[in-house]
Amino acid sequence: MDSRQNITNYLAEVLEVPAEALASCDNFYTFKKVAKNEFLLRDGEICMDTFFVEKGLLRMYSLDRNGKEHIIQFAPENWLISDRSSLNFNQKSKYYIEAVEDSEVYLLSKDFFTNMIEKFPNIAENNDMLLQKHIRNLQNRVNSLLADTAEERYMTFIKMYPDILLRVPQWMVASYLGITPESLSRVRKELARKNFETS
Repeated sequence: MDSRQNITNYLAEVLEVPAEALASCDNFYTFKKVAKNEFLLRDGEICMDTFFVEKGLLRMYSLDRNGKEHIIQFAPENWLISDRSSLNFNQKSKYYIEAVEDSEVYLLSKDFFTNMIEKFPNIAENNDMLLQKHIRNLQNRVNSLLADTAEERYMTFIKMYPDILLRVPQWMVASYLGITPESLSRVRKELARKNFETS
């Protein structure tokens, strides 16, 4: 039995769909249980959906020519994740989207937001703001990888994903930050030392 609490809250509070119309949104998405390590998207496939995480944790990553993973994004509860280039331009994806934990997700079709706006024109402004925030976050992430120190990137990660450190292995965190696990260990030790000295 699927739970709809988070998707319902997202529609009602984030997109501001009228409460009396929430039940009519069921036709616009489908429910899927995803086992740990199961893939929702693989390199070479065309992404057909945006994934809303009702419960659990997903990650999106790419592999370089040496087979090294580069994690682009984590998606815990209430997050959306998708390969937008593949979804919107019908291109083969360069990414994998995989469940880090046993998860429950809603698959939002390519036309989900278009259909929602046609049905509820009032949500168009909120949807546009969400898109602009997504673009801003991507820009900030690129700038952080290019310009920030490992410590600064780690602090930004903690603010963005406050509960994920306890849910993923350290090598995944290091991959997201673009550093080695050894460098991450040094960063954490240095931060612990600073906190000890100032406490």
